[in-house]
Order: sequence, then C-alpha cells, then structure tokens
Amino acid sequence: MTDADYENMSAFSCGVEELDDFFHSEVRECVKRHYLAAYCAINGSSEIVAVFTLMNDALMISGQTEKEDFIDDLRFDTSEDIVDFFSRQTSYPAINIGHLGIAARFQRQGIGSAIIDLVTATFANYIQAGCQFVTVDAINNQETIRFYLDNLFSFQTTRDSYSSTRRMYRII
Repeated sequence: MTDADYENMSAFSCGVEELDDFFHSEVRECVKRHYLAAYCAINGSSEIVAVFTLMNDALMISGQTEKEDFIDDLRFDTSEDIVDFFSRQTSYPAINIGHLGIAARFQRQGIGSAIIDLVTATFANYIQAGCQFVTVDAINNQETIRFYLDNLFSFQTTRDSYSSTRRMYRII
C-alpha cells in the first residue's frame, strides 16, 4: 500500500465497526512492524473498493481425535492420495487472510470471492515457500460464516462455535 492508500483509507467503510477501526487506525502500524501485508483493490475512480491483509500461518491440529476429525473432513474435499499425504503431517503451512473488508456500496458483487480466489491461486502457484491452506478467523455471524462456507472454507473445530470468531480453512 502507498501513502496515498493509507490517506484514502480514512473514507473506507465496510460497515463492520471493528474492521473499519482496524483499517483506519492499526493497519499501517501492523505493516510497518511486518506483522502482515495489506492490499487495496481500487476502481477506475481511484476509490478503495476492498482492503485485505495477509500473513503467514500454520494450521495446527491438536490431539489425536481432532486430527482424525480433520482428516475425515478432508475426505469430502479432496482426493484420497492428498488425504494420505496430509495424515502424515503434524502441521500444515498456510496463508491467513487476516482482515477482508469490501466497501459497503460494493458488497454482494463477487469482489470478496474474487479476492479469495486470487489469494488461493497465487499461493497454489507460489514456489518460494510451502502453502497448503488459506485460513481465516471469520467473524462469527451468520452472514460472514455463510460467505466463507460458500467460498469452500470448512471449520477447523467446533470448539469455537460460541466465540467471536470461527477458525476456518480452505485447501489450496
């Protein structure tokens, strides 16, 4: 992001107060400290349409029962040879979409899905480091959860069902 992007960010609103607050007051510091990378999608009028952040992550499965459940769930999403490969690992390299906000007037136009597809395709072809999953910590409300489920994400666990966020993943 450029200095102009950060300046234009003050007018950005996705309608979710905690995300807007993060984009307005914290994202620049997080980028400066190398905690995450931030990106803007800008339209032909130089208006910020979407903002998202990426950070390195790992999908960690704790305990034998949780791993068995995870592997069983994978069987619905991928081929048996990939499931076999995953079953031999103890952790799984991932990229995390830490924040994803679409400007309120551009929502429900496929922009969020396009960003997820871009991130997935980018890291599926990324040769500098391993990456097997895209992860998110989705705000736990019906609309957000449905969005990620519609974009082929699965729940990592049921233990966070009543938390403010739900840990979800998508196979690359």
